[in-house]
Amino acid sequence: MNVLLLGGSGFIGKHLAAALQARGDEVATASLRDPKAAAAIAAAFDAIVNLAGEPVAQRWSAVAKQRIKASRVELPRRFLEALAQRERRSRTYVSASAIGYYGSSEGETFVEESPPGDDFLARVCIGSEREAGRAAALGMRVAVVRTGIALGKDGGALAKMLPPFRAGVGGRVGTGRQWFSWIHICDLIGIYLMALDRVEGPVNATSPNPVTNAVLTEKLGAVLRRPTLLSVPTLALRAMLGEGADMLLTGQRVLPRRTQEFGYQFAFPGLNAALANLL
Repeated sequence: MNVLLLGGSGFIGKHLAAALQARGDEVATASLRDPKAAAAIAAAFDAIVNLAGEPVAQRWSAVAKQRIKASRVELPRRFLEALAQRERRSRTYVSASAIGYYGSSEGETFVEESPPGDDFLARVCIGSEREAGRAAALGMRVAVVRTGIALGKDGGALAKMLPPFRAGVGGRVGTGRQWFSWIHICDLIGIYLMALDRVEGPVNATSPNPVTNAVLTEKLGAVLRRPTLLSVPTLALRAMLGEGADMLLTGQRVLPRRTQEFGYQFAFPGLNAALANLL
């Protein structure tokens, strides 16, 4: 199979490209900044994986929110509209989404069939998945990967957390009660491979064992043998990230029910083994 990765130069894209090549697939990357040019390239590929999008881990100013929405909703729409004009089309379209689809909650548990939330990130995810659905009208099998908080040595959330924890100034965020629906990068890539091969519809890319922020803080400190007595105050986090702080302060407990129904076996279902492997 030959696979085109849109936005494939980032953390997930590099790992996915390596995994595809390791199993014998041919891989190329393209930018979604020029949707028509990307569509011209994509028409020659068996499968397309859309990983493109403005990072959500930033301060959510009005301008930043518009960039996030445009990159994840408007550009994919223009890409698929351009692809519809091509005579040859791919068989499979896999689109990156996020567990932000469900909104934030300290008390609820979400699975793939759960209804969407109504905050900014949820609306972006809804729009992104709606646009991905356009590929089905073009005769493609469409899979959507709702990704949790990816942990890896060379990127993702863990890379940002390690410097303060290693310096001994890491600690819980806010109350620490909020859920942290994490996934090891190896399992995230495994789910993407499964989505390419046989999934239709949404699957959650999260470990079956989410933890609270307080538990994560304790376990990370234990692995690094560093104290975790400090905390990031809510007001300080809101000053840094604005509305975007809600992702970290509330979180969501997400389970990969449909992912496991498809038969996916997690290499790192528990946080202890995941952190030991990565650190």
